[in-house]
Amino acid sequence: MTKTTLRHIIEGRMPEDGLVQTGVRGVQLFRATEAVPCIPAVYEPCVIAIVSGAKEAVLDGYHHVYDHRDYLICPLSMPVEAGTPTAAPDNPLMGVYIALDTRLMTELTMEMGHATAAGSVAEARGIRLSPWDDGFAEALLRLVQLEDSTDLAILGEARLRELHYAILKGDAGAFARQAFAPGNGI
Repeated sequence: MTKTTLRHIIEGRMPEDGLVQTGVRGVQLFRATEAVPCIPAVYEPCVIAIVSGAKEAVLDGYHHVYDHRDYLICPLSMPVEAGTPTAAPDNPLMGVYIALDTRLMTELTMEMGHATAAGSVAEARGIRLSPWDDGFAEALLRLVQLEDSTDLAILGEARLRELHYAILKGDAGAFARQAFAPGNGI
């Protein structure tokens, strides 16, 4: 239900292909209906959540193909090859790009009190796919639903903080906390 609502929001705000700002710092909606092969790109610290279609990122020869089931987390600037191999008018790629606030991620990691936790981070390879959980999906929906300028001004940063926290608590939390822990050498 949450992903369907997110898709309807994106369709309503984006009748054509492109990338639009939501009014919350670092949060953009995107839509693509043309397949694009993987080409060199640099991912800045971000989360990419797909609600329709699929996207691909290649890092060190490892292909990360993700769709509405998983979101991608990239905690550091990372050279990748990225594309939209299956985008088409009848199967548009739609999603949300969230620039990670590294200061906020570090602050939340410290507040959580455990820089590393149970979970496998050794295989992470610099980016990781994580299944959507209820906390992530609901926080993302609440963030994207903001449209009114007053709501954006008053609630935008708080909802962005909530989403960052949901990421740190989710399946990729140990991976993210390791990246943003004080003294991690990065």
